[in-house]
Amino acid sequence: MSSNDTYLAAPTATDDELWRRFRPVFAAVAEGNVQRERDRTLPHDAVRSLNDAGFGTLRIPESHGGLGASLEQTFALLAELGEADANVSHIWRNHLAFVEDRLNAPVSDGNDTWIKRFLSGAFVGGGWTEANNVTLANIASTVTVEDDHWLVSGAKYYATGSLYADWLDVLGRGEGGALWTALVRADDPGVTLTDDWKGFGQRATASGSAHYDGVRAEAGDVFPATDRFGYQSHFYQTAMLAVLTGITRAALRDGSAALKARGRNYPQGLAETPADDAQLLQVIGSVSADAFAASAALNQATRTLDAIVAGRIDGDDAHARRRLTDAEVAVTQAQLVIIAAALQATTTVFDALGASGVSEALGLDRHWRNARTLASHNPRVYKARILGDWLINGKDPVPDLAARGRGGQGN
Repeated sequence: MSSNDTYLAAPTATDDELWRRFRPVFAAVAEGNVQRERDRTLPHDAVRSLNDAGFGTLRIPESHGGLGASLEQTFALLAELGEADANVSHIWRNHLAFVEDRLNAPVSDGNDTWIKRFLSGAFVGGGWTEANNVTLANIASTVTVEDDHWLVSGAKYYATGSLYADWLDVLGRGEGGALWTALVRADDPGVTLTDDWKGFGQRATASGSAHYDGVRAEAGDVFPATDRFGYQSHFYQTAMLAVLTGITRAALRDGSAALKARGRNYPQGLAETPADDAQLLQVIGSVSADAFAASAALNQATRTLDAIVAGRIDGDDAHARRRLTDAEVAVTQAQLVIIAAALQATTTVFDALGASGVSEALGLDRHWRNARTLASHNPRVYKARILGDWLINGKDPVPDLAARGRGGQGN
């Protein structure tokens, strides 16, 4: 498929332009992060400020009115946002993924409308997953035709970002068992959103329940689920890895500040001042290596996603499967590296601190809680085996989750 058939275009944004635009916004988002985390305050203002700055249009080409960022740049920015506030960064996952989906869609009047909605600040949330171990094979939500429109009914969980959204992305079954995704307005009277997420981390992401009772969806806002962009699962996974990378950096930042602030050392210490203690400095140095490894793995993985897009733009279908496999391997390897780095850093950083390091005022526990929560969304325990089977036996590592009747978001 050539670039003329979709909204995809080669990236044009420079790093300097993007960082100059967003770093001041990230700094403002970081303010009050600890207090929001402690009080479970939903960061509506932070999401709004990012939207006003155009964060939701990062991937839209400049020729269509967006910022023209690459995927590598987009996820690097998402990681830096995760360093400022892991909740706010995770909230953007569903929106950015749906924008990517529409960029991959054929040019049409209906998709032109969606591009205009994004440019006007429309924010997309929602989730596909259902509670009680429901999978794609027995999904209960429905998307059915009613005259000239559709009706959406059902219940979802892990509806990340829903309370911040103008639109909700819903997956359901239609007649004959076909899977559809429908975009419905969050303020429709048939929509009920509940912040009942019980996880001990990522508590301000609005990842709770969403209920739909005969909610209207217009014809141009319903799409076959099988038509969603081919690297969708990689995109969703990489968004989480970007947040985890940001958390790892935040642990380094906050741990370093806490060590500098320590006034006295233990009797077993190597120096009277903790900041001069070689063993404590070694802990911080090790955490810095974790942050470096996470950042490097994220950048390497996201380049393989940009390669998929470049192939689509060039119309190089002959090598599309190879690029998808390359991305699957790279994202899986990055998952192993980044999760290990995040969990290691957010735990061992306390070894450089005294009892004061566990003060609720510092809120350093939020880094481990948030990292552990995100790391539990996808089955890390299986990943190394899948990679080994690919490397040794050539077994295709790209999962066909739909064929297995399993959900693709790993919750």
